[in-house]
Amino acid sequence: MAVKIRLARHGKKGYAFYHIVVADSRAPRDGRFIEKIGTYNPNTNPATIELSFEKALDWLQKGAQPTDTCRAILSYRGVMMKKHLLGGVTKGAFTEAEAEARFNKWIAEKESKIASKSSQISKDKAAAAKTALAAEKTANEARVKAIAAKNAEVVAEAEEALEDAVENTSETDGGEDVAAPATSAEDSAEVAKAAEETAE
Repeated sequence: MAVKIRLARHGKKGYAFYHIVVADSRAPRDGRFIEKIGTYNPNTNPATIELSFEKALDWLQKGAQPTDTCRAILSYRGVMMKKHLLGGVTKGAFTEAEAEARFNKWIAEKESKIASKSSQISKDKAAAAKTALAAEKTANEARVKAIAAKNAEVVAEAEEALEDAVENTSETDGGEDVAAPATSAEDSAEVAKAAEETAE
């Protein structure tokens, strides 16, 4: 029976995450498996990997063949490196203590790289947020200027309308002044009539 270490898909459409399983190569992708040894979630940045190191190493030593993606995951977590070093110990290339020292050094370097990458991602996120904030501020300033210009136009139009109304009112007042002498003539006629009655 050919045994593989591979991914079994889970999650919903557009948001898949995977179980890292040991399964018969003839079994369906998401079907029966022998043992689950971890999970892999590519939706986070960096990807979240939970792996049982000892189980994965044990299955590799038993001859289980990882798929390309699983091989990359196992290499990332140091399982492939540990297997390589144990192979060197078995062949007598170096001692077990030296293999452990090499592995610890490799793990320290790897963790340093991961921490550096996480830090860079955080800095990039902060820079992106700062850029977005600056762009939003610029857009808001442009919007405020546009609103101010529009309000200025409205005020100018209102002032023009007010001036026109004042001019129209002045012309109307002038017409009333022209009618005033007629009233004075009527008063004169009444005075003349009163004088005639007095004379009689």
